[in-house]
Amino acid sequence: MNYILYLIAINVATFFTYGIDKWKARKGKWRIREASLLMLAVLGGSVGAWLGMKVWHHKTQHKKFKYGVPAIIIVQFALLVYFLYGR
Repeated sequence: MNYILYLIAINVATFFTYGIDKWKARKGKWRIREASLLMLAVLGGSVGAWLGMKVWHHKTQHKKFKYGVPAIIIVQFALLVYFLYGR
């Protein structure tokens, strides 16, 4: 149960972090590092990152996001299946 709450929280936080970075980009303000945005996805916020990219139209042309975030989702899903059914 705690893991599910963690995933919900990290995905919501990641989604809004992508939105905040998009807002900062439009306003010419200091931006959130790309490494930080990707790290949020790696830490479990990959679905929030993908949704943030789609909703905010943010980082969709950057190859490391365009291909990296879906790759992270696939790896995380494979690990989930392994831990639930493979052991």
